[in-house]
Amino acid sequence: MTGTPNKTAVVAKRVDDGVADTTEIRDLVRAAGYEVAGEVTQARTADPALQLGEGKVEELAVVVDETDAERVVFDNRLGPYQTYNLGKELPENTEVVDRFRLILDIFGQRAQTRKAQLQVELAELRYELPRAEAKTSLAKRDERPGFMGLGEYDESREQDIKAQISRIRDELENIEKTEQQRRQTRRESGFELVALAGYTNAGKSTLLRRLADDLDVDENEGRHPDIEPTAESRDKLFTTLGTTTRRLEMDRRDVLLTDTVGFISDLPHWLVESFKSTLESVYQADLVLLVVDASESIDEIREKLVTSHDTLYERNEAPIVTVFNKVDKVPDEELAEKQEALSALAPEPVAVSGLDGTNLDRLRDRIDAELPPRERETLVLPMTDDTMSVVSWVHDHAFVWDVDYNDEEVVIDFEARPTIVEQTHAKASELVAEA
Repeated sequence: MTGTPNKTAVVAKRVDDGVADTTEIRDLVRAAGYEVAGEVTQARTADPALQLGEGKVEELAVVVDETDAERVVFDNRLGPYQTYNLGKELPENTEVVDRFRLILDIFGQRAQTRKAQLQVELAELRYELPRAEAKTSLAKRDERPGFMGLGEYDESREQDIKAQISRIRDELENIEKTEQQRRQTRRESGFELVALAGYTNAGKSTLLRRLADDLDVDENEGRHPDIEPTAESRDKLFTTLGTTTRRLEMDRRDVLLTDTVGFISDLPHWLVESFKSTLESVYQADLVLLVVDASESIDEIREKLVTSHDTLYERNEAPIVTVFNKVDKVPDEELAEKQEALSALAPEPVAVSGLDGTNLDRLRDRIDAELPPRERETLVLPMTDDTMSVVSWVHDHAFVWDVDYNDEEVVIDFEARPTIVEQTHAKASELVAEA
């Protein structure tokens, strides 16, 4: 009995000049579940009708025919007319997609939660809208439904898409309000929030697994129903489409660490906008760990740091610590050279390996130093029927150094966030009033 044959695709890429790098698009194709059967590249200005030159498209058709590929994936953005024209030049039933349609396919495969599914649907609608507008516009102009093979047009389709976009945005906004309330509840419970950000395959999920406590947070009095117990760390793009949050193992703080969807280069504005609510966990964090792959070249890291900063500094007010991950792949001398070259963008980075655990204690110390300062306080509670419940509450929401019991009072030496300290004072005042 033979197994199911792999789906195959041919990669195509055009650059204005130089040599086309197809590493990332090949990774994306594999992430979508396809085997890369071949590639065709070209250095020239874009052909308005075909993206590639006519001769190169003929070569592409031969490669597709020889490999029996089901799909051609362009690393370039294709307009609706280019897609149609290419389809006419390639073997029958060959699907032609660009990198953004491919990314949407991957997102769709990974979407597990309602929020992720809505974000994918929103991105797909935003991708479809200009194509629907083109069908209507050209069909009206030429009085020929289905002009240039773009399909039958329906004037109401544009309005339908816009209405769906509005509906989804409203639902995502409601989900975000709920999540924001949950984050506030966590803070009021004494938790501090740390977010992992960075490009896909930088090793964020591996780092999360290394840093996280084995105790699942959602088992802690049911306070965090959206928290998943594990985060995958396979070498696979977009493994983490939504957010995964776990308790961070720290000595004197209660910290939650959230891994978010990885950034990817050259995303169009409409796609970034569709997944903006995912970044709210970054914007609302007390500290952001910006993870980069230290094994990449200086130019690659620099470009990714610049793009990440543009995204993070848009609305983020929390401090950002750059984490050079995968140092197990980089000689010490090379790492030092990269840190020096990138010091303006990444001052005082922490170099770690999520794979083998190198310098994770140093990273925890840095997290502790960068998070908001905590106050050390001594609380004197009169001995009443409710005193022990307050003592228990302080243990749950603060780091307790010492508790001294006697017949008339309880003295607690602890440290906590300022808001928690204020709440302990209020609870102590209530006990005094009752005594």
